[in-house]
Amino acid sequence: MNWQQLLSSKRFGMEEFHDERRHDRTDFQRDYDRLIFSSPFRRLQNKTQVFPLPGSVFVHNRLTHSIEVSCVGRSLGVIVGKELRKRYPNATTDFEEISSIVAAACLAHDLGNPPFGHSGETAITSYFKEGNGQSLEAKVRDGGGRWEDLTNFEGNANSIRLLIHQFNGRRRGGFVMTYSTLASIAKYPYSAVAANGKGKFGFFQSEEEDFKKIAEELGMICIQENPLKFARHPLVYLVEAADDICYKIMDIEDAHKLGILSREETINLFLQYFSEERQAKMQKTMLLVNDTNEQIAYLRSSVIGLLVDECTQVFLENEETILDGTFEGALIKRISSLPNQAYKVCTDVSVKRIYKTKDVVDIELAGHRIIGFLLDTFINAIQSPEAKYSELILSRVPEQYDIHASSLYDRILAILDFVSGMTDVYALDLYRKITGMSLPTV
Repeated sequence: MNWQQLLSSKRFGMEEFHDERRHDRTDFQRDYDRLIFSSPFRRLQNKTQVFPLPGSVFVHNRLTHSIEVSCVGRSLGVIVGKELRKRYPNATTDFEEISSIVAAACLAHDLGNPPFGHSGETAITSYFKEGNGQSLEAKVRDGGGRWEDLTNFEGNANSIRLLIHQFNGRRRGGFVMTYSTLASIAKYPYSAVAANGKGKFGFFQSEEEDFKKIAEELGMICIQENPLKFARHPLVYLVEAADDICYKIMDIEDAHKLGILSREETINLFLQYFSEERQAKMQKTMLLVNDTNEQIAYLRSSVIGLLVDECTQVFLENEETILDGTFEGALIKRISSLPNQAYKVCTDVSVKRIYKTKDVVDIELAGHRIIGFLLDTFINAIQSPEAKYSELILSRVPEQYDIHASSLYDRILAILDFVSGMTDVYALDLYRKITGMSLPTV
């Protein structure tokens, strides 16, 4: 792969209007702005990240997480762009735009995630793999649909669909994003069939040809044609690194604010990223303020700065293998030994102390029940749309979702579009209304 081809400002769905003119606001910056002002991005403010949506203590939701990931992604992109310019001073490639591409891709990386955090993905997968949805396999396959898309529902693939699918009444090309931004979101640039049962994949059958067009335009290496699998776009590694840095570090800070981790535990978790000499200097700096939250915020920012430097170093050292598609794993797993070990400790603490707390588990249980019920209700309705109850149920689905598509696979995807786009509050409210637990005021 080559950088000149990989960094393309061509817009998906508006290729015939593409030109090479320079504008004050670049196409990649427009991608960023377009996402910021979009409804799906705005809805992230009411979607669970890890902890239940805030009561008296405000913790991260999908929106704040995405904004922070974008900030870190921009920093990673700035450093990489500057270093690549030094390596290739005479190249006409817009290395300076890498930061904007990564920042925009980071904003969009969670757009396709359903309500109730990662348990939402699990709930959708469980419905088709273990629940009432199992009975639909033969009908979906007979209609030419890819069953694996449903039994391994993947939020990343759903983000790509949300951005490029032409919903009813909407313009061709969806969000009409640049090819490079779209490719930088796809962490797993292969079909569900090529995932070998691991569950991670980058696009549904419905968007496979569109993604193939994008990948080929950018010169992404095709590893195999059938089932389709590409090597990652290099900037995916920076988007992934920004996400890895943010969610792990910010989950620790949130856990402290909620009283799950003590002040001493949190400080020690952050200090262990640094050498003893650096720790001594940092502890002196911490004495400049008395507020615990301010001290922890200082340490958190220091850790993020360190990990940004470490990940960019790994990226630049492995540029050749990243470009030839042979680099494996995430950048965060290749950082130097001291921060690497500290990151593993934080991961272990997160799994044992944070992700299994009562409140987190309660949200997962509720989300599983609500999403399972909504899927069952609406998918039953699209199978017998002439029934009176089905007509009532389907009247709740916005017109942009094609619930009358010719194939069952496409009708199911339309319901998944509807359900995955819901906020936590909307999903709960709709569940209560359908079940009769909540009635309109008479």
